[in-house]
Amino acid sequence: MSIGIWQIAVVVILVVLLFGRGKISSLMGDVAKGIKSFKKGMASDVTDDSDPKNISENKQDSENKD
Repeated sequence: MSIGIWQIAVVVILVVLLFGRGKISSLMGDVAKGIKSFKKGMASDVTDDSDPKNISENKQDSENKD
């Protein structure tokens, strides 16, 4: 049993009737803002870590001192 175009149409109509067009568009706007802020946060994390730290070199230095 596969989902047909009529089942999808009925579900879309029910969602629009329950929530209304204004509520759905505001929810989609909030989702878009969330995605944009997530991407912005991920981009700023990458630029903040411009000086990578090599932990294995620190371990070798401490082992050589002993």
